[in-house]
Amino acid sequence: MAGGVQGGGRESDAARRRRRAQFLRELTEARELRDRVQPRRAKAARLRHAMRMRTFRW
Repeated sequence: MAGGVQGGGRESDAARRRRRAQFLRELTEARELRDRVQPRRAKAARLRHAMRMRTFRW
């Protein structure tokens, strides 16, 4: 990892952002697929998340 940082800050930063964006796209896609395949579990997860957000103190 340290080798990428030495090679030029801007290029490695842009590459890291691209990789991160790709990872987040794939993660979202996988989550959507899982929600379609297991709708009951997805609904339970949404309800749990909503409860967590309601009880969280800002």
